[in-house]
Amino acid sequence: VTSDLSGSIASPDVKLNLGGDFIKESTATTFLRQRGYGWLLEVEDDDPEDNKPLLEELDIDLKDIYYKIRCVLMPMPSLGFNRQVVRDNPDFWGPLAVVLFFSMISLYGQFRVVSWIITIWIFGSLTIFLLARVLGGEVAYGQVLGVIGYSLLPLIVIAPILLVVGSFEVVSTLIKLFGVFWAAYSAASLLVGEEFKTKKPLLIYPIFLLYIYFLSLYTGV
Repeated sequence: VTSDLSGSIASPDVKLNLGGDFIKESTATTFLRQRGYGWLLEVEDDDPEDNKPLLEELDIDLKDIYYKIRCVLMPMPSLGFNRQVVRDNPDFWGPLAVVLFFSMISLYGQFRVVSWIITIWIFGSLTIFLLARVLGGEVAYGQVLGVIGYSLLPLIVIAPILLVVGSFEVVSTLIKLFGVFWAAYSAASLLVGEEFKTKKPLLIYPIFLLYIYFLSLYTGV
């Protein structure tokens, strides 16, 4: 006796338990799992470290930068700022922003000034660093780079004043001298420590000349 055997094989109805909710898998998903390719369907959990804010990823602390700006613009010890943080805790983005801003106000339509000012900042700081080490100072290049960059702020402050009094030559010259002395004093007071003793003028003088050169790049003199 021959019996007529017929029928169909239905795909298994597989359900996943995700947090108490059951989700029905598709035929393709089941097919992959049965043949050992289920790993293709796995989804990795997001790493909390990958979701950091951009400023944190770039190691930019705006509060720290703002505090350092105040330390540079107000270098008088009587104001109570811990000015040594500019030297002892150097950063890169703050000084770079100051140098770029100084470059922008120095443009006068010549974009090559930006790259030249950045070059002077880097190699001028390197010169001050090498001189400081020769004179026996314990200072790192990153510290010099940060201090020299931040100390451009006084020159940025006097820039709009020079636009107003530019026609008065005597007043303009006095403001330029004030700006250079302000910037040089702010930088030198951070970089020239007690370890230099009688050699302080050997380091203060090139710092002063460096800011004179920065000012000349702005004024075009």
